[in-house]
Amino acid sequence: MADTKELPPVFSSLEDIYGQVTDRIKDRYKKIVSKFEEKYGTVPELFARAPGRVNLIGEHIDYCGYAVFPMALEQDIVIAFAVTDDDKLKICNTDSSFEDFTTSSSNYVIDGQMWYHYVLCGHKGINEHFGISKPIGMNMVVDGNVPKSAGLSSSSALVCCAGLATMYANKKSLSKYELADICTRCERYIGTQGGGMDQSISFLAERGTAKLIEFNPLKATAAELPEGAVFVVANCLREMKKSETAGTHFNVRVAEDRIACKMIAKAHGLDWRNLSRLADVQTKLGKSLEEMVTLVQDKFHKNPYSRKEICEALEITEEEFVQNCLSPRPVSVDQFKLRDRASHVYSEANRVWQYKQICDEKKPNALELLGKLMNGSQKSCAELYECSCDELDQLTQLCRDSGALGSRLSGAGWGGCTCSLVPADKIESFIDSVKKGYYIGNPYREQRVAESLFATAPGSGAAIFKGSL
Repeated sequence: MADTKELPPVFSSLEDIYGQVTDRIKDRYKKIVSKFEEKYGTVPELFARAPGRVNLIGEHIDYCGYAVFPMALEQDIVIAFAVTDDDKLKICNTDSSFEDFTTSSSNYVIDGQMWYHYVLCGHKGINEHFGISKPIGMNMVVDGNVPKSAGLSSSSALVCCAGLATMYANKKSLSKYELADICTRCERYIGTQGGGMDQSISFLAERGTAKLIEFNPLKATAAELPEGAVFVVANCLREMKKSETAGTHFNVRVAEDRIACKMIAKAHGLDWRNLSRLADVQTKLGKSLEEMVTLVQDKFHKNPYSRKEICEALEITEEEFVQNCLSPRPVSVDQFKLRDRASHVYSEANRVWQYKQICDEKKPNALELLGKLMNGSQKSCAELYECSCDELDQLTQLCRDSGALGSRLSGAGWGGCTCSLVPADKIESFIDSVKKGYYIGNPYREQRVAESLFATAPGSGAAIFKGSL
């Protein structure tokens, strides 16, 4: 059983973080130190790092209370930092396209419009948790190799990394589980209402294994992937910016799921005002996930529901509807696709547990079975949750045609990456086929293919590094 009080590790060797340390990894850290010296005239005291993630299956269900199945990437965010004598928070990036930022460590605004606001999220969350009214000054240099706006959780990794650095700079102590919870909640300063998958895997990951992440209470169970399984990430290169998508897509889905939960609860005589997640109403009804899919198909009509129709079903006013169903992040849409959204959530939650069972049972045809579940997930994401896009649809089909047993979007969708399950002996031909079919011939895609198409293994979780290079 996982130790919920376990602290983030402090490593003195890069091998403890990455396993085999290449010259590229060493050169990266040296570049960070050089940038720190250039900006601040001193060397950093410590490094914090937090990985991105790829979700193997279980999309848009964590905030509904259901388990997900991610693994940490080897790619990560690294922040070199040092405590200062003043009250200034100074943040810069090794990538010169990101502007530097200096602010009072206790007085700043976060709206998600600038890259460093994700650093401020982690900083503010830790200081508020400990009730630190006069935060210490810090110098920071940020470096990241998680593809940005790609659905690989680069922004959440940045929040987690900043939170870890801030905690350590203040000589405070929190467990991995506590940090994951705080970083989940403080990301809402940006305006997104995620369920905690990204932050949980970033802190709880272990090199070499995927994780089944359950919520309420948070629990992470290591899952050994079948022999011969390799996962390949391919970025469709349609960017999905979390701060922009939150208002137009993401928060609407959160609201639709909440409304569906309340209408199911109301129809069954439950205390619907105090239920907000689809997992909660399933628990109250004592039904299986398969039974909930059937219930949703019977309960809701296919056409979207209007605000008026929902108010009549719940016997509430428009004002009560806004307060009970759309807060705390109001949305402006007037039509809600309750049947499709709830059907996706319950069926996807069921696929997660089937995925875990297949991994545990180690059947001879495990890879094929996992691939079918991933393809089913993509179909549900595209048709029921409508979080795919033309580029993702094209790319997932190309990946299957190129030898993947399963391919699906990974992350919130509406752009970003695909994750494909590929037999180990087909990796070379698979990558060559996808490269030619999607990237080569398009100047923009061709320029970014090296960072956009790669095989990956499960990486380690967030940590502090204090060794020499």
